[in-house]
Amino acid sequence: MRNSLLDRFRGAGGAGTFRADFTASLVVFLVAVPLCVGVAVASGVPAELGLITGIVGGLITGCLPGSSLQVSGPAAGLTVLVYEAVQEYGVAALGVLVLISGLLQLAMGALGFGRWFRAISLAVVQGMLAGIGLVLIAGQLYALGDMKAPSSGLDKIFGIPGLIGDVAGSSDSLTAVAIGVGTILVLVFWPRFKQGAKILPAPLAAVMLATIATVSLDLPVARVEVKGLLEAVQPPGLGEFTQLAEVGMIGTVLAFTLIASAESLFSAAAVDRLHDGPRTQYDKELMAQGAGNAVCGALGALPMTAVIVRSSANVFAGAKTKLSRILHGVWLLVFAVLFPSALGIIPIATLAGVLVHAGWKLIPTKDLLPLWRERRGEAIILIVTAGAIVTTDMFEGVIIGLLLSVIKTAWETSHVHIDVTGRDADEDQPIKVRVLGNATFLRLPKLLDELEGLPRERVVELDLRGLRHVDHACEMALATWTERHNAVVRHAEPVEEDTKVPA
Repeated sequence: MRNSLLDRFRGAGGAGTFRADFTASLVVFLVAVPLCVGVAVASGVPAELGLITGIVGGLITGCLPGSSLQVSGPAAGLTVLVYEAVQEYGVAALGVLVLISGLLQLAMGALGFGRWFRAISLAVVQGMLAGIGLVLIAGQLYALGDMKAPSSGLDKIFGIPGLIGDVAGSSDSLTAVAIGVGTILVLVFWPRFKQGAKILPAPLAAVMLATIATVSLDLPVARVEVKGLLEAVQPPGLGEFTQLAEVGMIGTVLAFTLIASAESLFSAAAVDRLHDGPRTQYDKELMAQGAGNAVCGALGALPMTAVIVRSSANVFAGAKTKLSRILHGVWLLVFAVLFPSALGIIPIATLAGVLVHAGWKLIPTKDLLPLWRERRGEAIILIVTAGAIVTTDMFEGVIIGLLLSVIKTAWETSHVHIDVTGRDADEDQPIKVRVLGNATFLRLPKLLDELEGLPRERVVELDLRGLRHVDHACEMALATWTERHNAVVRHAEPVEEDTKVPA
């Protein structure tokens, strides 16, 4: 049928567009498999739950309007939060958290909150990605040695010296590190073999080679624990919903909602800069993410966000329409149903290597130095945002970055000038001061310093009509200064001789 769903996805590009989307979907699928499994393992849940989230991200979110090339799935940026939630409330409660978060995202999108993310500074987006990358790398360094990672970002970083000592004293850990480092080396050098890279994407090649080495040599390293796809599904029961009465549970729901929404829409801003296709419709994309999370919650799976690693792979593989991300979900479903036992032979260390490499690619190492030279303020925002995410969490770090961005913008737009006339006139004539431009509290110290430089014995007439904008704090401060200055001048005026009172 000419009007079939497949024909509609082919669009104006015809068969060429379909071929491009089909090829891109295979690339994204091969990238997504190790990432879905790796994020699940790092989050402390069965590996199959990561695949379920990836499947929903392709088949549900992929069909909905919003972003055409952005790919959704389990997010590395939420691993720490998910791990803590699972430890606190149990795997069964994860479905409730994700379900309610998805419903809140649907409401936020319907109310138009998504469009506000169009104004996000590029420095904040890059800082967010860099912060996620640093936290991801720090956490997966422990998994490289089959060790358990601390919970907070700072503890992960400060614990690295102790980790090195522990690994050096264990032959099994050294073996796991060798597997993980070998995985990273394959990921780095495999793309240089262009013919091989066209046939097999680097992530899949790295995992396959590490797995073959582990199995053939019977290496004593930890491997992924496998259950069936249906057995891994754990819909939340009534008992889990009663936990919503706890304050901590509500706080976790809000954290899931805000972080997942922020990461998805910030990722959309980043992905839009990678291609020339249709721009993201932020409100619709937020609702698409909400629908996907609601389904993931009903299945007891991991929370979903748009993922920059998979999305960029989709763009660079030549995808033209959303068909590529839908087909990637189909391939994930086929793999999870037909080949679940294939996961059980994968070493955890090799998945850690994949995530370390993915985290490194999120850090804008090539852009930072040129940005520092040309736009130092933007570079500072990037660095502070990334550092705040490492020391606190993603949500607080992004809020700090946004506040810095707003302050920087306000400072740069607050150009104010004082025009003084009458300084050389008779002493009994007032000095006329006209303030021009945009007067905000950020420029208030400069304004007051210039006013303090005026003669103290002359009355000042302040004219603010030339201001395009003046905030309340600045207006009140200027009015107060003028009133006090003129009151002092009038009090100090000499009294005429004929009006003096005789002693």
